[in-house]
Amino acid sequence: MSPTSADGGFEFVPDDRGGVTVLRDGHPQSHVDPADPELLVFEYVAQLAIGIDLLPPGPVAATHIGGAGLTLARYVQHTRPGSTQIVLEPDAALTDAVRGALPLPRGHRIRIRPQDGATGLPALRDDAADTLVLDAYDAGRVPADLLSPTAIAHYARVLKPGGLALLNLADEPDRRHLARALATIATCFPHAIVLATAEVMKGRRFGNYVVFASDSPIDIDEVRRRLPRLAAPATARPAAALRGTAKPFTDDDIQPSPAPPDPGKWRVR
Repeated sequence: MSPTSADGGFEFVPDDRGGVTVLRDGHPQSHVDPADPELLVFEYVAQLAIGIDLLPPGPVAATHIGGAGLTLARYVQHTRPGSTQIVLEPDAALTDAVRGALPLPRGHRIRIRPQDGATGLPALRDDAADTLVLDAYDAGRVPADLLSPTAIAHYARVLKPGGLALLNLADEPDRRHLARALATIATCFPHAIVLATAEVMKGRRFGNYVVFASDSPIDIDEVRRRLPRLAAPATARPAAALRGTAKPFTDDDIQPSPAPPDPGKWRVR
């Protein structure tokens, strides 16, 4: 496959791994390998997949807030055939471009709704999902309304008892936004752990933090046993250790996650 472009500023760039990077306006959105859905190149996607693997064997019901290249939805379909999945992705042009260049496999049960999370969440049924994945960014930031107390309550409502919420967040090295997000998550989910690459967890640079949250205990030791399989060194910590005494967001003071730095601008403290 040669590099191709689509209307809307989308570009599909093949690599020597056999996959394709989806770019929008020059910025990577996703990496997809239709021939090998278990090839997860983006670090945070590989960490989210550990959460999927923690679920009991067999098909699952999964809800995704944010779709992009549908990388994780493809992973679920491949590793757990027969799974039913709902994807809330407001960018219909992106979805059309991805499905045209990187078609979904035959027999999939992935339903894509052209809605943002805040609009689509209230319509989702109670106790409908085994897992809910939040991986939604707008201009590089997690939208404020997806980390509000109202949104977190919807995540808990949609999940079945014992279900697992998987959230891809991002923050600066001081982690002030993450701490408040974790405090908000704790109002509905008594159990949570955080995964990140070693440099990000040490507070050396801006980066992604993947949160696993549930109403049931999460086996952090099992998560740690799986981390060495990842291409990028990563670690896991209890969420309580990172949230400290931070106060939860309220619907009046919620803010989007910090804007990512320009490449090369961040330095190790």
